[in-house]
Amino acid sequence: MTELSGKGAIVTGGAGALGAAVVEQLLEAGAAVFVPYEDAAHFARLRERFSDPLLSGGVLDLTDEAAVARGYRNVAEQLGGVDILVNIAGGFAGGKPVHATAWQVWQQQLDVNLKTTVLSCAAAVPLMLARGGGAVINVGSRTALQPGANMAAYGVAKRGVLGLTEALAAELRDQHITANAVLPSVIDTPANRAANPGSDYSDWVQPAEIARVIRFLVGPHARVISGAAIPVYGRA
Repeated sequence: MTELSGKGAIVTGGAGALGAAVVEQLLEAGAAVFVPYEDAAHFARLRERFSDPLLSGGVLDLTDEAAVARGYRNVAEQLGGVDILVNIAGGFAGGKPVHATAWQVWQQQLDVNLKTTVLSCAAAVPLMLARGGGAVINVGSRTALQPGANMAAYGVAKRGVLGLTEALAAELRDQHITANAVLPSVIDTPANRAANPGSDYSDWVQPAEIARVIRFLVGPHARVISGAAIPVYGRA
């Protein structure tokens, strides 16, 4: 199927485990995909995996407001427009209770999980408006809805992503732009396996499974879905 032929997509965090699975699905669907990155080696590995000429990327600091706005305008010129934004970039820090967590950890989690998503949405939405529609997918976390001990900074940042998604859906419903969030539990990645030795990995959700959900949400058959927070927990 090439249901996304002619569409331009930006996938933040596209060189990671989940990101690469999403990139694969979007390329398979016919979209031109741009991946912002900071580590050239990570993107080089992605290019080795997918030699598709529809895949491109560039160095971009997703916490720099001016750079993101300028960079996304350049992407729109390169791809012929931006129709899809998938915000995967983020990271986890935690392990201590609220009273023992330094503010710098809170700030770091807000920056990598919420700020990057806000700035990407702010830069991409005007480009979608120029195209007459689009789709935004923000990757949250089950922790945003089911907070756990010693994960408060991460959970609060991801809950902010949910609030952002709901606001975007309300603001853009008459402009043919959908905004939805997917909420993974523990994703089966090499990094998560290394951090959780001895766990039952068969219960964890696979990156490809989440990627297929995202592909559906940005496609033509999900235009009636907006403002949703969709659990993709697997059995974890």
